[in-house]
Amino acid sequence: MNGSASDSASLLQSKGVLNAGKDDELDITGYRRDGLKTFLFYVLAVLSLGILLLVVYWKPELECQLKCKECALYNADVILVKDKFDQQIGVVDVKLITTTEEKYDVSVSYQEADGAGDPQTDIGDRDTLISSSRVDGKMRCFDYQHYRYIWDTQRRAFKELEDLSTNTTNKTILDSSQGLTQDQRNSRLIVYGLNAIDIEVKSYWKLLIEEVLTPFYIFQIASVVLWLFDEYYYYAGCILVVSGGSIALSLYETKKQRITLRNMMATDDTNILVADGADGFIEIPERELVPGDVIAVPANGCVMTCDAVLITGTCIVNESMLTGESVPVTKTPLTHQEDGELYSPEIHKRHTLFSGTHVVQTRYYGNSKVLAVVVRTGYCTAKGELVCAILYPKPLDFKFYRDSVKFILFLAVMASLGMVYSLIMYIRNGAPVDQMIKRLLDIVTIIVPPALPAAMTVGTVYAQSRLKKEGIFCISPPRINFCGRINAFCFDKTGTLTEDGLDMWGVVPVADKHFHEVQHDPSKLDRGALLICLASCHSLTIINGELSGDPLDLIMFNAIKWHLEEPGQDTSKYDTIMPTVVRPYSRDTFLGEEEKLITSDELFENALAGKWDQHPFEVGIIRQFTFSSAVQRMSVITRTIGQDHMEVYCKGAPEKIASLCLQETLPHNFNHILHKYTVQGFRVIALAYRKLDAKITWHQVQRIARDKMECDLEFLGLLVMQNQLKPQTTPVIHTLQKANIRTVMITGDMIQTAVSVARNCGMVRPNDKVIIVNGHPPDKENPAARIEWELAEAAEDPELVDEEESSANDETEPMLLTRDTILSGVKGYQSIKMLEYEPRTHLAVTGRAFSVVTNHFPELLPKVCILGTVFARMAPDQKCALIENLQEYGYIVGMCGDGANDCEALKAAHAGISLSEAEASVAAPFTSRVNNIECVVTAMREGRCALVTSFGCFKYMALYSFIQFISVLILYTFQTNLSDLEFLYVDLIITTTIAVLLGNTGAYEKLVRNKPPDSLVKMSNILSILMQVAITAAFQLGILFYLMEQPFYKNDLEPLKETDTWESTIIFLSSSFMYIAVAISFSKGPPFRRPIYTNVPFLIAIIILYSLSAFMLLAPQEPIEHFMDMKPLHTIDFTFRLTIFCISSAFLVVSGLMEWLFVDSGLMKCLYRALERKQKSRYKVIQDTIVAEEWPPVGQTLLASANSDEFAVNMNNSEH
Repeated sequence: MNGSASDSASLLQSKGVLNAGKDDELDITGYRRDGLKTFLFYVLAVLSLGILLLVVYWKPELECQLKCKECALYNADVILVKDKFDQQIGVVDVKLITTTEEKYDVSVSYQEADGAGDPQTDIGDRDTLISSSRVDGKMRCFDYQHYRYIWDTQRRAFKELEDLSTNTTNKTILDSSQGLTQDQRNSRLIVYGLNAIDIEVKSYWKLLIEEVLTPFYIFQIASVVLWLFDEYYYYAGCILVVSGGSIALSLYETKKQRITLRNMMATDDTNILVADGADGFIEIPERELVPGDVIAVPANGCVMTCDAVLITGTCIVNESMLTGESVPVTKTPLTHQEDGELYSPEIHKRHTLFSGTHVVQTRYYGNSKVLAVVVRTGYCTAKGELVCAILYPKPLDFKFYRDSVKFILFLAVMASLGMVYSLIMYIRNGAPVDQMIKRLLDIVTIIVPPALPAAMTVGTVYAQSRLKKEGIFCISPPRINFCGRINAFCFDKTGTLTEDGLDMWGVVPVADKHFHEVQHDPSKLDRGALLICLASCHSLTIINGELSGDPLDLIMFNAIKWHLEEPGQDTSKYDTIMPTVVRPYSRDTFLGEEEKLITSDELFENALAGKWDQHPFEVGIIRQFTFSSAVQRMSVITRTIGQDHMEVYCKGAPEKIASLCLQETLPHNFNHILHKYTVQGFRVIALAYRKLDAKITWHQVQRIARDKMECDLEFLGLLVMQNQLKPQTTPVIHTLQKANIRTVMITGDMIQTAVSVARNCGMVRPNDKVIIVNGHPPDKENPAARIEWELAEAAEDPELVDEEESSANDETEPMLLTRDTILSGVKGYQSIKMLEYEPRTHLAVTGRAFSVVTNHFPELLPKVCILGTVFARMAPDQKCALIENLQEYGYIVGMCGDGANDCEALKAAHAGISLSEAEASVAAPFTSRVNNIECVVTAMREGRCALVTSFGCFKYMALYSFIQFISVLILYTFQTNLSDLEFLYVDLIITTTIAVLLGNTGAYEKLVRNKPPDSLVKMSNILSILMQVAITAAFQLGILFYLMEQPFYKNDLEPLKETDTWESTIIFLSSSFMYIAVAISFSKGPPFRRPIYTNVPFLIAIIILYSLSAFMLLAPQEPIEHFMDMKPLHTIDFTFRLTIFCISSAFLVVSGLMEWLFVDSGLMKCLYRALERKQKSRYKVIQDTIVAEEWPPVGQTLLASANSDEFAVNMNNSEH
């Protein structure tokens, strides 16, 4: 009964959570339409003259509440969807769709359909509830942001529609090689929809409606209507024209961006061969592909439109669209050795063809086809997920935007006070009711300027334009402001800090368990296992007549001066007995006396005929196990002509290869020599091989498991390559450190190599201490996870020199590379003399240690993340997790990478910069065509400039509102107002010109230590605005009192119309100088922007506007006075006009002085720090804890107890 009651309660719930714990977590609420409430809603809409419709357009949740009744989710026909940030809210209809697929039948759960369901079924009241969740055998579902969610009857909740990438074993995929029947395909097509990423490009009419219905433009329209009623025809007309132009430009840019995105993501509508059950192959449109279809990948290549898993054949793929890296990648078929694993696009990406990638070549056996099983289609593909990330970006939680909303509310409160004051004055003076209403509403349009939101984006627009000129493209402009607040920047190593290409340094052979002298020219190696390993253990292929593949493989293969030949005239196919062949170029290296190169076809004909003596020295690559970051190695199975057995050659991470080798083949000083190279920053690859039993056949090796081949290996030696720093790296790192920006390296390379590069580029300074964190997960021998803290040796440490080998040839020792020697060898850069500094402690953390800390020592994770500078052997998801952790601890994080394994991290960072030759990449918000990290400093300088400009524009628009607000309140006191053209001159000629040009000032050349403020409501900003308002009121009142003392004012006649007064004329002219003065005061220069005089258009505009206002005051012309509805100022004594000009000019000086005093002076800054007592960022609290505890515990081992929240300390250092 308890189970039944629980099930009933869960079924009756009206709320639920989708994608729990993820970034795209959604809260849903079920509603059912109510006829009576809907009728009343439309009655209210008519009575409110459509205002209600506008409100529910802005607040969709109100529409649900007013037109529907909340109900159980299983019975809902409308779903209200909210994201976890409460910033994206949608109302979607529940659909009922029919399917014949058992897995998607409403009466059968996913687990039941797969044979894993719970056989026990509750009976009783639950039957009634579940039966009511079915509607004529149809499935309930709804679509939100291109994803489909369906009703799961077993879980009694909505969940995301699953495809073959979720909860599907590899065996299931391999067993589906016959494909789907047409009926199955049609049924799944109904469930999954078309395999298309159709980005809607809305018509101009639809875009216009959406743009006009925003609160900003509704306020504009209401303001224009009010001005028309108030007979401000010129002003209203000009604002309409300006707003119309702004809307037109916005619509054009919006549509252009959508068209660009659509074109970037578009693929041609083509047909493809699919398996049709047991009836062979049929051709269908690619848009009709569904999960479970088996496609034949075209032999001449194609652009993938779905995610599919290879089950036969091999493909060479260019994945630059997704990763930003154009190096061809070899995809191999899924094997039965992986049957027991659940398929995952990330884990099995070496077998997966991703949507949007370009299949350059296919290879298959005999006349067979290259087959792949479709696992994801449409927006659920890897490409679709990236598109959704662009269309529906994660909301940016930036304090500046939150504070701007608070400030607008403050302005609204001020408007209310002004309305109360005006109402009292108008009632006291007995003004007409219609005039009172118009004046009161007019105050709202004055104090809350309609152009405020547009003015706030001016700085970002200019910054984006300047970045584009520097070769940095941005697809998310709001992130430019984030660049201004970055205090931690993470870098990938290879291709980012260091050069893309590696240089061959040498090969260190091993014989008789000893390392021999370094061979700097591998082509001179003796013909044997080591040379064959270099020649065959790679994933190179010939594309359009050129050798292509991983840069490391290319350098290795070219260094030995061999030749690679792929069999047959058609490089798209090969037989099991016609593999890729490698052989030396030189004829002198042949065993025979042939005068020409023998083709691979002739070679194997001789081999099959048993003519082993009629051949050159050639090696056939029988099978390839591609490189995987999960296993950190690759291997090949080869056969050398003249031998009756095959061999396995393997290369990869030294520590991984060593664990696969027979211990008796490893030199006794393996770790020492390895450490000696890696600590200098060399890229070290270990090489090994194994002879296979002569009884193993060619067909057997095509089916044998990888782990059975990659074991009991014989160690061959080390391949040592140099990875030079880019010349720009060290100066940029120094610039960032000087600006107090934390720098972090996140790489997949070895930890010693990464530490060396960190030292050479200056991330770790010469006297800093590096502690390597080694993590060990639980295993059979050690059931408790443990963390070890090991002090790393510096490159200059004399202990690195082995006394036993000190007499060896100098060539066997790697050259010591220090930061200064690297810099001195780089043209255009000189050694940088570091300033005196306090030595720091850095942690160097491996990916395995990071995983152990995360899972078993969670309370150490903040300290590891805060103190860590080098994170090595990090998987892509770990890079992303590290950045998210840093963000959680209060850092504003930037990330720069080459896009290959950094996509997740680039998207997770506040500002991700991808180094790519593409103009715009979906891999990151920023894309730099300049392939070095100088773009980081550029982006941060522009971000700081944009942020300060946004603050300046916001403060200017606020002061503009207050100046006009004070002017109008003074004039309302005397029942007068500014004329139509006077308003036009202030708002359009002065304010709009200044607001547009204020942001044109460029970024300062240096990246300084201080950062721009992130909050509008800081005490300095509030005092600045309040003091500016106070002196504005004081000066305007002073000018008013001076006017009232003049004889011509006392003798003035009753005005003919409201605007024909001396108060109106003098307040208008004096205030026009104030608008210009505050613009100058808020045009901050260094240290974030260039000096004001460098912004020539702004300077010219200021001079012209100031001169124009001075001309109207000091040399008034009667036609101008008449045109502007001003009093005859030309009849007044010049001394009075000159006095008004001097007072107004004095305001410029006082305004600038006040801004300096309350914002920039050192004394006030000290006072603000003392008064604000801002709460420390979380990372600063953690830093204080680290210092107080003298952490980390070097030389100790921490053991995790059964409860991962507790750990024990094992003192294993001899000093303790």
